[in-house]
Amino acid sequence: MFGKAEDKANEAAGAVEEAFGKAVDSPEHQVRGAARKYASQASYAARDAADSVRTQVEANPLAGVAVAAAVGIVFGFLLGRK
Repeated sequence: MFGKAEDKANEAAGAVEEAFGKAVDSPEHQVRGAARKYASQASYAARDAADSVRTQVEANPLAGVAVAAAVGIVFGFLLGRK
């Protein structure tokens, strides 16, 4: 829960740093701010997806096991080929 709030705070801080870089014409601040903003957005999306998967698996554990087995079989097939 706090991780999502932290991601949103980092995203806002990155946007501020990017805007500061544009205002003072500093490419370093622009790039660093954009990188921080997009990394936070990706982290938020990953946490949200993980929470969604966790909720679905808790609601239907048999389907979660079936999906995990299918993914394992596919990876085994792909990695086992020579």
